[in-house]
Amino acid sequence: MTQVSTPVRLPAAATDLLMASARGIAAASTAEEPREQYALAHLSALRAAAAVLACRGKPTGRRRPRSAWDLLTVMAPEFSEWAAFFAAGAAKRSAAEAGFGRVTPREAADLIRDAESFLELVCQQLGVVHQPGLYAMPKLRQTG
Repeated sequence: MTQVSTPVRLPAAATDLLMASARGIAAASTAEEPREQYALAHLSALRAAAAVLACRGKPTGRRRPRSAWDLLTVMAPEFSEWAAFFAAGAAKRSAAEAGFGRVTPREAADLIRDAESFLELVCQQLGVVHQPGLYAMPKLRQTG
């Protein structure tokens, strides 16, 4: 069973997104095709970003961001470099999901590691203990 200890509570959506991100990284790690690995890893990073956004609320201002990565840059500027990195790979992920384009095994493995690193940083920022490698049933525990 997934554990989230509380003194501080995350929104349920954020907890669900963090768990989905961890499971997605596990799925990417065991997928056979590099395109599938790449798409799953990128989607896992997107879910981790969405968890941050679920905790930060809605942006102020008139202009609507075009993507979750744009919104992350506005709402959590400490993740701006990560947002730019993953935004740059969004088209490749879309192509991979559609079965087009070429993804090398190295690109897929690198993105899995990057998604894992990003998830770890997100968990630290949100006060959640992330235990890499426990993806089938990830154990997430909030720290106080």
